[in-house]
Amino acid sequence: MYLKNAFRAATALTLITAGAAQAEKITVATVNNGDMIRMQGYTAEFTKATGIEVEWVTLEENVLRERVTTDITTKGGQFDIMTIGMYETPIWGKNGWLVPLNDLSAEYDAADILPAMAGGLSYDGTLYAAPFYGESSMIMYRADLMEKAGLTMPESPTWEFIREAAAKMTDRGADVNGICLRGKAGWGEGGAFITAMANSFGARWFDMEWKAQFDTPQWAETINFFKGMMDASGPQGYATNGFNENLSLFQQGKCGMWIDATVAASFVTNPKESTVADHVGFALAPHKEGVEKNGNWLWAWALAIPAGTQKADAAKQFIEWATSKGYIEQVAAKEGWANVPPGARSSLYENPEYMKVPFAKMTLESILTADPAHPTVEPVPYVGVQFAAIPEFAGIATEVSQEFAAAYAGQQSVEEALAKAQALTTDAMEAAGY
Repeated sequence: MYLKNAFRAATALTLITAGAAQAEKITVATVNNGDMIRMQGYTAEFTKATGIEVEWVTLEENVLRERVTTDITTKGGQFDIMTIGMYETPIWGKNGWLVPLNDLSAEYDAADILPAMAGGLSYDGTLYAAPFYGESSMIMYRADLMEKAGLTMPESPTWEFIREAAAKMTDRGADVNGICLRGKAGWGEGGAFITAMANSFGARWFDMEWKAQFDTPQWAETINFFKGMMDASGPQGYATNGFNENLSLFQQGKCGMWIDATVAASFVTNPKESTVADHVGFALAPHKEGVEKNGNWLWAWALAIPAGTQKADAAKQFIEWATSKGYIEQVAAKEGWANVPPGARSSLYENPEYMKVPFAKMTLESILTADPAHPTVEPVPYVGVQFAAIPEFAGIATEVSQEFAAAYAGQQSVEEALAKAQALTTDAMEAAGY
């Protein structure tokens, strides 16, 4: 039954586009995250059902962003489908660089996409990318180590509690770091984490006049708190660790806590991949004492079609298959509900079988509490939780994150990093006419 469901939408579209689809090959650029790699394992079944061959270009996150951005801005035409997110989609949709996804089949049920995801992947009410999975961020922690430390994780802890817990859970002799967090340069790597964290400390990227805010006490407190906690309780070389590096450390039992993408929950609780699968608990991302803003983000890795492709019909057929209810059911039938791509469809969270998964409720709560329209304590002129949805942001934030990473690594002081961030952001925004 699940095979029938998995290819229902694809088969319907095949009847319309069979002539165009025969013997076609599409090239898909994607990120080297676990759910995307899992999807590649099912591609042969898509090809068998549709006749469309799929060539994968799988890249590390920072490299993927650079490659797809270069390709679409230069009209390079290397890819028929790109894996992009909530930052790129509305900007590229506005520029006319993406094929609108406003004619997906009735079987696909685009109305089932979670409103938070559909809104972030649309421009002017039109969907331009379909979410493969959606995410926020939350705390994943070793319940056994927390108990050993004599502590109980609150559902919504403060940063002070996290620092205290990290110190007590650290055991250098046993190669256990109390906490693992992203320090890696890149606007979507360490830059994303520190921006979401800064929100919870009352910081912001810009004020209402688009003036850079890195010279404020809130940013200084954020970076000093992060560096102090990580120097004391984090892994050696944390300044170069991103999502995949910290995932590996946690799975090996080398992290007491990890605050990162909710999508990682299925990998840290999978006994085939994680040595600590039976000991993982979950909580909301932290907030600062007295600040009612949690440090969680909102994101979707989504599939989009560049406007220059000559294979839009085949690409759309693949997107309907890969982001469908049927695909979710197919993965569930073969690998269990805990391993399906989360956070994209409302129907998943209406499924009682899925809601038995230990992290399902916390994932949904984290997604629903992230507010891209009001991401900070003080008002801001931009939309986006861990990014500002303006074209200039990616370049600026990449440079800022490099300065922060250099401070984490001890190559410069926090004060120097913040001063450089303030100067380069100010210069870039003035040059852009803000």
